[in-house]
Amino acid sequence: MKIISWNVNSVRARIENILNYIKDSQPDLLFLQEIKTQNENFPYETFKEIGYNSYVFGQKSYNGVAFLAKSKIENVRNDFIKDKLNQSRIITGEISLFKKKTKLINIYVPNGNPVNTEKYEYKKKWLDSFVKKAKKELAINSNLIISGDFNIIPEDIDVYDSKRYVNDALFRLEIRKKYRELINLGFNDIYRYFNKSKQEYTFWDYFAGSWQKDYGMRIDHFLVSNNLLENIKSININKKPRSETKPSDHTPIELEIN
Repeated sequence: MKIISWNVNSVRARIENILNYIKDSQPDLLFLQEIKTQNENFPYETFKEIGYNSYVFGQKSYNGVAFLAKSKIENVRNDFIKDKLNQSRIITGEISLFKKKTKLINIYVPNGNPVNTEKYEYKKKWLDSFVKKAKKELAINSNLIISGDFNIIPEDIDVYDSKRYVNDALFRLEIRKKYRELINLGFNDIYRYFNKSKQEYTFWDYFAGSWQKDYGMRIDHFLVSNNLLENIKSININKKPRSETKPSDHTPIELEIN
């Protein structure tokens, strides 16, 4: 089974790129973030025509998350945590993997910049709520897959120049500690599990030739509960979509499960 996660930076603006990627890669399940559209304007029929069901938690012009799946996802919800600003940032659902009921959690974490503003406070509170709820969820179901745009650079190796980001909301120590706290509940960062010292990125800014210079950062992650670890075959950052015309500034990460 191939599961991908991708911040598409507007599903409608990027529809041709998404369709081309699906044609090339044939994923079974997609976690999409920053779809930037309301539910009623999501291209359900376009994806239905190529064999995918859509599950959407949209918002006008900003944020928004969705699943695309070849098979049915059960118990789809958008109330995993209480978002103080009512932003569309989490969608959850359940599938059966290896006869195990597995919870899927697709997230788009607030960016938080600039620091010393309400945006940063919102990010901290959002992460606090999420970590607490993830802990409760693990007590109920030990089979969890969390993926999406975390807007967190976990370590120095995950950004092209860590010194430039010391006081950035994506790399501040207290934010990275929240990420570590989440992992310590009983998850693995699957990319780092398979790649102890490899330096690869999932995001390159549109500005200043960041893509051409490989000035990137790894902020999109797959966290898999320890109970499912034996079933993970591989993980790959697919850079090809970032090199296409009118790309998202993020590129897909691909998880293979046996």
